[in-house]
This record gives sequence, C-alpha cells and structure tokens, in this order.
Amino acid sequence: MTLPASGGHPEAGAGWRGRAAAAALRSAYGWIALYVAAIWLIEIVDTVALGSRLEGDGIHPREVSGLPGILWAPFLHAGWGHVLSNTVPLAVLGGLVALRGRARWAAVTVITIVLGGALTWLLGGSGNHIGASGVVFGYFGALLGAALFERRPAAIAPALVALMLYYGLIVGLVPQAGISWEGHLFGLTSGLASARLLIDPGRRRPRRRGPHNDDDVDLSAFPPGFDFGAPSS
Repeated sequence: MTLPASGGHPEAGAGWRGRAAAAALRSAYGWIALYVAAIWLIEIVDTVALGSRLEGDGIHPREVSGLPGILWAPFLHAGWGHVLSNTVPLAVLGGLVALRGRARWAAVTVITIVLGGALTWLLGGSGNHIGASGVVFGYFGALLGAALFERRPAAIAPALVALMLYYGLIVGLVPQAGISWEGHLFGLTSGLASARLLIDPGRRRPRRRGPHNDDDVDLSAFPPGFDFGAPSS
C-alpha cells in the first residue's frame, strides 16, 4: 500500500490545519493577523488588477454616497507606503489592546471604526478619507483611556508601552494637507470613548468617603438637637 507523501492520512492533515485555524480565530491575535492580511490583499488586488479604483470608496464627509466608506475606509490605502506605514502600529497597538482579551479588542475595533468613521463623515473636511490609521489611533486612545479611567497596573502597563513606542503619533493630530488628521482625531476620540464604555464595573475605583461619611443615614431628616442616644451626664 502506498502512503501519501506527507506520511499520514490526508484527512488527518486537513483536520489538524482546521483545528489550528479555529484556534487562531478564537484568539484576538489571529483576528489582528487576518485584518493585516486583508488590508495587504486588498491593496495588492486594487493596485495590480483594478487600477487603484477602490481607493475612491472611502469616507466622503456629508455625502450620502460616502456613508459606506465608514466601513470600507479602514481597509483601503493610497499605495504601498500608506499600507506599510499602518501595518506595524496596527499589529503592535492592536496586540496591546488584545492583552485584555478578544472581546475587548473586538469592541474597541468596532467602536473605533463605526464611531470614528461616523464623526469623520459628519465633521471631517471635504475629500476622500481612507486608511487604517484611524483604527491605529483608536487603539492608542483605548490604551491611554484605560489607564486614565481604571488606574490599575493591567491598564497602565500597556499604555506606558504604547506611549514609549508611539508618542510620535501625536503629530498626526496636527492639521496637514494630504493627511486625514480628522480621521486620526476622531479615531483617538473613539478609542477614549471605548475605554470609558468598557470599564468593568468590578474594576471601578471606589469613591473616597469623607471623614464623617461613615454611614448612609440622612441626618437632615431629624429635628435640630435630636438626642441620638448619647449618655446623659
């Protein structure tokens, strides 16, 4: 009997690959890798086969035809340099957000794309806004916001790493010709908003009580001079 060249049953190999793919998609890092692969694949197809026609399908502020661009823009780029400049920070900052779990990463990503894109459509300057940089700024804002609102080591440590590596992102908020600084600004704003919305109630810092607020009794309900049971002299 002749065995397959791999030395095992073909179905076993296919099953192993399927399990590996399923395991990758159960992790936020697998989805981040898929996102990065998607923006490169779209750029390759658009540049090589479509003559860069997809680039025009970004966010066109206050134009009804530009509304679908809210979802398309994070996947479209204006050339190889544009997609390359977004790839590494997208993976690194997305990975730092993913340290808190797949659900949190997914929520931050969706909030940033939808809210940041909607604000860009509503308030951005005229033109065609494209690129994953809005999501990059969203991740950056989510990391800083988590540290600001939670003030816990699990939130502060990733924020410090993000600041050390990408403090230069702040320059992207300065109005510049040919750059969607509005997309950056609203991405950052949306990331901060996601951090505020996603605070675990169990992780909220307890409110400090005043020196005399040892109970919850409203003393104003009692008449002046009321004897609370103090021993008589």
